[in-house]
Amino acid sequence: MIVRSLASSWVLAGIAALSQGGSCQKDQAGGGEATKDNPGPQVTLEGIDTSALTVREKREWSSYVTKYQSPCPGTGTIAECVKEKKACDSCMPAAKYLLGLVRDGRTEEQVDASFKNRFDASAVKDVAIDESPSKGPENAPITVVEFADFQCPHCGLMAPVVKKAWSERKANVKVVFKFLPLPMHPQAEPAAKAAIAAWRQGKFWEMHDKLFANQMKLDSSDLDRYAKEIGLDLAKFRTDMESTTTKDRIERDKKLSDQLQVGGTPTFYVNGRNFDVQQDLGAWLDTELKGKGLDPAKVKEASLALPEGHEGASSTTDAGAPAAADAGAKAPKPKASGAH
Repeated sequence: MIVRSLASSWVLAGIAALSQGGSCQKDQAGGGEATKDNPGPQVTLEGIDTSALTVREKREWSSYVTKYQSPCPGTGTIAECVKEKKACDSCMPAAKYLLGLVRDGRTEEQVDASFKNRFDASAVKDVAIDESPSKGPENAPITVVEFADFQCPHCGLMAPVVKKAWSERKANVKVVFKFLPLPMHPQAEPAAKAAIAAWRQGKFWEMHDKLFANQMKLDSSDLDRYAKEIGLDLAKFRTDMESTTTKDRIERDKKLSDQLQVGGTPTFYVNGRNFDVQQDLGAWLDTELKGKGLDPAKVKEASLALPEGHEGASSTTDAGAPAAADAGAKAPKPKASGAH
């Protein structure tokens, strides 16, 4: 079993950076100094504003866009792809992504790792959806999979961030929840069971929000109270919490987290790519939308036009929930994020 530590400083720093836009110290040694010592020609690309960068940063960014290959095979470097307007929707987003990394003061090593994680095809993993709780269009071009623990404070901080990022793009983005209660949190597993029991009555996201909003109050009496507040059949709720299929659901997600080498919570995969928590989630999703040939502004406009409470065909209904307690239903055929 993977040892996970949620108290580690990188998680806390990542969550804070995500919620505030993300930044790093610019006095770190690395790519910036190397570029300064070996300046190359500055590149100008139509549609990309580099005016806010220093001379050193412009040279640094120029070196990256002329070094890295375009995300689309056969389209040359990023600079060549953008200049020659080649048929690749990911070229411009890739160039702008590198611009953001340079602006945030990332070292060359950090830029290399972040760029490969964001655009290299080999970084995409198959993340089984497996009829997990979800909201958003069933066949959305963007799928966000979150592994979370209801008692994890960092997950609690991320909950409103994820909700806002999704609600602004819900016409084209699907969010999937995976249960990963950690041993260090004694109330995490009962809370996960409560969420699954609520899911069986079509109220997963209502319970999800209750649990994250009340992380210091997750005793059995608290869980019963939340069930009543969202209108659940309390007797069925209690029975479903203790069912074998509920426990199996949690174990299935734990096993998947081991296979993916998830190191802690929250962990996100966007279309199979591990989301860098030092980045802004909304900006990350917009880059993904652009890579699919979609205009983020139009996606947001369409999302805002949806009726209040609209969460898509796969959202708060019980269509994907486990069968009634210990009914012996067969496990649904797994789907995967990352195949988009």
